[in-house]
Amino acid sequence: MNVRTLCLGILAFEEASGYEIKKAVEDGMFSHFIEASYGSIYPALTQMLADGLVSVREQAQEGKPLKKAYSITEAGRKALKNSLHELPQQDKFKSEFLFQALFRDQVDPKHLEAVFNGQMEFLYDELATIEECRQSLEPGSGHAFVNGYGHAVVSAAIQYMEASRSSLGLPQKPISSDAAE
Repeated sequence: MNVRTLCLGILAFEEASGYEIKKAVEDGMFSHFIEASYGSIYPALTQMLADGLVSVREQAQEGKPLKKAYSITEAGRKALKNSLHELPQQDKFKSEFLFQALFRDQVDPKHLEAVFNGQMEFLYDELATIEECRQSLEPGSGHAFVNGYGHAVVSAAIQYMEASRSSLGLPQKPISSDAAE
């Protein structure tokens, strides 16, 4: 998938500025697909505008430059549909946490425990976000499938990490009353 397809996908849901597209890629529903910088989003929007795949509406903002709100056109919807029929690349997973775990014998145990606990906190936060999103999804929708996939992956990571603390030389975490519920 390329940035153009990502932008068209975001715009298929609602009109957005380049800034709003970047926020959706960083923090929103689209944060789990591909990375996109402002340096790739704005040129993609400019080219899609020239190609007739999006339209733009300028909005006045108090004390700020005009805001450009992009909308997908019918040609853009067709381009998105065509892109969705291409075979996707295989998922890539990269983790600095796993790199440090790989070299656990060379990392101070207290640092490794802090890194491990930070990763666990991150995973539990991700799971909470997934659960929060799940409440508003229509069963059987593409959104529900993606949410369920994310839930399965994050839950499996949490289970594996909890069961494997000792393989990193970390003490077993005591079971709290909150975790038992």
